[in-house]
Amino acid sequence: MLNQLWQWLFGRPLGAAQPERSRIRRPPDAVSPQVMVLNFDPPLPAAGGQKLSRVLGWGDTGRLTERFMADLAQVSGGYCRYEIAVRVDVPAFPLKVDGFAYTAEQFVGAWRARQGFHQPDQVDYQRLLADHDVLDRVANEQIDEVWLFGFPHAGFYESCMAGPGAFWCNGPPLEGTDRATRRFIVMGFNYERGVGEMLEAYGHRAESILTHLFRHRSENLWSRFIRHEKSHPGRAEVGTIHYAPNSERDYDWGNPRPVMSRCDNWYRFPDLGGPPRQVDCREWGGGDTRQHHLWWLDHLPRVEGSRDGIAQNWWQYIVDPNQVD
Repeated sequence: MLNQLWQWLFGRPLGAAQPERSRIRRPPDAVSPQVMVLNFDPPLPAAGGQKLSRVLGWGDTGRLTERFMADLAQVSGGYCRYEIAVRVDVPAFPLKVDGFAYTAEQFVGAWRARQGFHQPDQVDYQRLLADHDVLDRVANEQIDEVWLFGFPHAGFYESCMAGPGAFWCNGPPLEGTDRATRRFIVMGFNYERGVGEMLEAYGHRAESILTHLFRHRSENLWSRFIRHEKSHPGRAEVGTIHYAPNSERDYDWGNPRPVMSRCDNWYRFPDLGGPPRQVDCREWGGGDTRQHHLWWLDHLPRVEGSRDGIAQNWWQYIVDPNQVD
């Protein structure tokens, strides 16, 4: 009876050890991708030239960036150590694909009314990349990827890929970018939101890249990683960025119902033979967006060696799409 009560309260039998990562294989050596940050934060003349983000009480992109990079370093086991190579504060609203750009008065009026936003919403990526010499910077290995910061309705994809052989990455591949000579990711962040939403965008990037990586493999470990109770009753593992092991709908990270899951096995990768145990939302922050995404990303394999022609450090593909066949 005591053992059952303990398991119900804490999700594991009395006396069971906390899950820990395998000590058999050491983690891969760290990498330091170089990032170009483009921060679109125009001044508002009616507010004495103060920046849009300050006037509307939104996040500081410097602090958001620091916390985001620290989180990724942590959940990748120190493998992924992003560095900011170039930061450009752009005092303007970016152009949409039809050539439209908001004035400060137009955007603030639409935001306060919660209506009247311009359509089409999508930013002109080709113009944006050209204005900031992105393709040449990538080709010359000055930068490895781009992070865009903007306001709601800035028109950014959460992520998309450019360069020769670019493929779907939670957004369509950007055409006309082969001059970069290699693939690179453009992330799109909203400084109205927080680090949790930044991690979610990165999680979708991981989902897209790993789906592409495993698309022709007879042993599709990625399809196993993303199982959850709703998709695979009785066979839950880690789930997706939207679905925790016990979620019943998108974004259902605070669901208290207990389910059996083999999520701990991914801490012992490549040994996936361990038994399931009971888990619920207390494992991943009780509904907190950032905590769930940290928990999810932390389960991605990150050890040396290969299996079926795929590295057992999945982070190397997420960080560098040029390593994906």
